[in-house]
Amino acid sequence: MSLPLTSSAAPTVAAQVAAAVVGRERETELLEAALAAGADVVLEGPPGTGKSTLLRAVATARSTTFVLVEGNAELTPARVVGQFDPAQVLEKGYCAEIFVDGPLLVAMRTGGLFYVEELNRVPEETLNTLLAVMSEREIVVPRLGTVTAEPGFAVVAAMNPYDAVGTARVSGAVYDRTCRIAMDYQSAEAEAQIVLTRATAPALPRAWADRVVDLVRRTRSHADLRVGSSVRGAIDLGGLAHHLAAARGRAVDDWHVGLDAALVALSGRVRIDDGAGRRAEEIIEELYRDVFGAPPSSDDGDGGSGEEDRSPGER
Repeated sequence: MSLPLTSSAAPTVAAQVAAAVVGRERETELLEAALAAGADVVLEGPPGTGKSTLLRAVATARSTTFVLVEGNAELTPARVVGQFDPAQVLEKGYCAEIFVDGPLLVAMRTGGLFYVEELNRVPEETLNTLLAVMSEREIVVPRLGTVTAEPGFAVVAAMNPYDAVGTARVSGAVYDRTCRIAMDYQSAEAEAQIVLTRATAPALPRAWADRVVDLVRRTRSHADLRVGSSVRGAIDLGGLAHHLAAARGRAVDDWHVGLDAALVALSGRVRIDDGAGRRAEEIIEELYRDVFGAPPSSDDGDGGSGEEDRSPGER
């Protein structure tokens, strides 16, 4: 007979996760419930929405082994499951003590979380191996025998549904064996808090950080952009602006410092829509002017040379 979860443990896990992951209280609750129910889970959402961070925090709070693999074409079943040490096979033959566990077996033997990033990049034969483990909680390894997962083991995968390059369609068999938690972008308030705590810059002005987040969020809905920036762009923008301002002897919220930081942090992260006929730098500067206004007419009485007033593309 299964026993109900104790109410005293849940707040502890939630509090630890909240300290590491901003604005993910609901997703934490859903993930905890799914794992407690013995389910495997797919976290689905765009990049930079905290999928890996959330799972790491949950694993740490639960004192659970966390084993991560990155989904790609080279993730073969042998790399996931493990293999016999070829050098010792010649000497000892196929025996259990010379088998080198792969990440899947490490998670199974320790009752940990086996986390697969970019699930839709995993080869089909490897997915089939995972399907058997998800269904039976055990795997039959040739010449080794059956390995049964310890209690607490679960497969958790993440995927970006908007990335079509180098990906494959995930089969219905995978979805049939998993619970799905959709993770969209966090609120503007949460993203601003993330920037303030994670940018490589001490004490960014809060009002300025709010505008940086506004700028980044606008890239996600611009008509000429197919893909906008995640909060990672705002984090990097804050760090770049801090160090660039120090190098120039300016304030971190200097208009020109912010523009240059935005161009560097965001232009490579956005994807222009086919047929837009514009460069990423043009769109970023357009959005920057929408959020931060026009450039000041002069800077510290520089004599009106006009050099600072021209955009980077015009210098």
